[in-house]
Amino acid sequence: MTNTPNPSRAGALPWSLLDGVQRLATRLRPPPWLEREVHNRVVLLLNHVLMQEDEAMKRLARHAGKSIHLDLTPVLATVVITPVGLLECVDAVATPDLRIELKSGSWAQAAQQWWRARDLDVHIYGDVMLAAEVGWLREHVRWDVEEDLARVLGDGPATAISGVARRVMDALGAFVRRQGPAPAGVSA
Repeated sequence: MTNTPNPSRAGALPWSLLDGVQRLATRLRPPPWLEREVHNRVVLLLNHVLMQEDEAMKRLARHAGKSIHLDLTPVLATVVITPVGLLECVDAVATPDLRIELKSGSWAQAAQQWWRARDLDVHIYGDVMLAAEVGWLREHVRWDVEEDLARVLGDGPATAISGVARRVMDALGAFVRRQGPAPAGVSA
């Protein structure tokens, strides 16, 4: 007896895995100190990327003091823009200047939307000018991972690792596009 994969479930597998992670994160809330530490590390990475783009920092500096709340339930985070155009984690504020939340509430549906159409599955509320700047950042700011790797490993290994990563991402993107929408009745 051969074990043949069910084609109707094959396209849902990566997405159902994301739903599983989201359900697990909802049930197993980390302690508040760990959550804050993860948020701080993500903001450090974002600031590292922003510091490589002077124009991005200038654009954000115009909105110094404004807050952005991100709701990717169960992950909630609030940042404030500093006077130099970087981000700082803060406790939730009563009324953020900009609120970004998933339309569907599902990480899997949001990931599918992004992979297929490069469109974000989010609702945006609040300061229109700040929302426009965040949109500009999304379109124009990129992390040059290869450059960062080269600082640590040297040019040769960084180029090799980046090439492999690009091929993996291209293959994953092609796989997802071939899968098409999830069949009816299959959790996406």
